[in-house]
Amino acid sequence: MPPRKTKPRVTPERAARVLDVLEEAHPEARCALAYRSAFELAVATILSAQCTDERVNKVTPHLFERYPDAGTLARAPLAEVEEIIRSTGFFRAKARSITGFARGLVERHGGEVPRSMAALVPLPGIGRKTANVVLGHAFDVAEGIAVDTHVLRVTNRLGLAIGEDPLDVEKQLMALVPRERWTRTTDLVIFHGRKVCDARRPACGVCPLFAECAWPSRQAWASDEPPRDRRAGRAAKPAATTRRRSRPAPTARLASRPPLPRSGRPGPRGRGPGRRGPAK
Repeated sequence: MPPRKTKPRVTPERAARVLDVLEEAHPEARCALAYRSAFELAVATILSAQCTDERVNKVTPHLFERYPDAGTLARAPLAEVEEIIRSTGFFRAKARSITGFARGLVERHGGEVPRSMAALVPLPGIGRKTANVVLGHAFDVAEGIAVDTHVLRVTNRLGLAIGEDPLDVEKQLMALVPRERWTRTTDLVIFHGRKVCDARRPACGVCPLFAECAWPSRQAWASDEPPRDRRAGRAAKPAATTRRRSRPAPTARLASRPPLPRSGRPGPRGRGPGRRGPAK
């Protein structure tokens, strides 16, 4: 009997090997959002929720031309902001978030983006993930690892983290990766998730991390044979096309019904057709 395969151990050394491979495979990995300042990066990151970075990058030039800083965005009419960012989705909630963020900067920080997690997170529209992106890329300050859907998926498949809670996964990764690589970890893992470790169609056959991966379904995807059981992995196989049952024609349905009694009035159950009463 062949020896049972065991999952790779989760150690800082293994995490370092994974990052080294990703660095060699994706040296061009960078934050995909276009920005010129910490303010622009924060607003763009808020808009990127449930939206592609490419779409955000098409919207923000007009937005920042109209409202170039926190002061002008804080005073912007909400309806105008909504119209500019409409194509990013959830535009009403996002408009409230970015204008509220701008007002928070003006009221609490003199219009400038603060350089600490403690000062950023209380601002409207800013969560820990957005704060990590802004601090790491705009200020080169590493206070954590930004965990989005790509980071959740890839690190779980690789066996570097376990769970679906971003904060819990961030804590696991911070324990494995040295602080000086935290920001770069986000860029590399997100890039790999977009280009190779796709949610629905992972390219396991060409993945540079195949040997390091702990995902049970990697062999099936590498063989171009997606697993039948969706529970075997987080990636879903392409939806199968099912033939819808054809409905019977109206005449066929009518023909299948039992005929009504001649009187037109059904009688009591089990007693046959009802009788007409005496004519009045």
